[in-house]
Amino acid sequence: MDQADLIWMNGELVAWEDAKVHVLTHALHYGTGVFEGIRAYETERGTAIFRNREHVDRLFASASLYYMPVPYTQEQIRSAIHELIGRNGLPSCYIRPLIYRGAGVMGLNPLDAPVEVAIAAWSWGAYLGDDGKTRGVRAKVSSWRRISGESLIPHAKASGQYLNSVLAKIESHKAGYEEGILLDSQGNVCEGTGENLFLVREGKIFTPGETGGILNGINRRSVMQIAQDEGYELIERDIARAELYLAEEIFMTGTAAELTPIREIDDRPVGNGEPGPITKRLQSVFDDALHARDERYLAWNDIVPVAATP
Repeated sequence: MDQADLIWMNGELVAWEDAKVHVLTHALHYGTGVFEGIRAYETERGTAIFRNREHVDRLFASASLYYMPVPYTQEQIRSAIHELIGRNGLPSCYIRPLIYRGAGVMGLNPLDAPVEVAIAAWSWGAYLGDDGKTRGVRAKVSSWRRISGESLIPHAKASGQYLNSVLAKIESHKAGYEEGILLDSQGNVCEGTGENLFLVREGKIFTPGETGGILNGINRRSVMQIAQDEGYELIERDIARAELYLAEEIFMTGTAAELTPIREIDDRPVGNGEPGPITKRLQSVFDDALHARDERYLAWNDIVPVAATP
């Protein structure tokens, strides 16, 4: 991680090394936090945060689902992100807003613990590597199942829920793969450890629907819009595990991973083992959207008003 100078904490900019919490912070013990992953890109129009408003909207929705009243407005958080990027001089960066229950009470009832907010930003390259974005990554189906909506809230981006993904990520890493794929409680394809999944078969694009326990990713929705604008037929439905091995192309979307092809699953090549034409086309248009190069999607780019210069 490339350290920046400042982190925003509860309305103030503090030095990176001073951004600390108490050891009895409730979220540290029980996972009572929600967060977002956002990226900003250096563009000809200035530093552009990709779909900042949508991310902040989802952050507040996640907090509401877990009974955390946020002591700031959405516009205050959006402005704080702008200020943080500008003050750190980051032309491009990854942004991590976090809302969490702080220290004050212990036990499983968190309602009297204070709700605190922090925002960090730092330079971060391709999550699965530049080579992974170009050639695709190797993945395996995890033995761990995706958490069910009967137990937690898959629609919320909650800190504690990511232990599910951590287990799958470690399992795939130790087995020699770059990524893991989780099935849902019914055995259908759900998502990667931190990405949504898309399959291509016979020229059509398929992706699991929201009822399958996925996080409805903002990049997922962006790529779905692009696919439809490009004239592809896109279908949301249950996907059987075997379809992973029959697919002609598979790719993942996420803020950290952006759009990354999968070239192999469970030691079986996807298609001919290289990113396919539909994947490459969508990746190209999506990259243009991220960098404010496509007029159709300029509304997705939230330009930082103060130029971020190193």
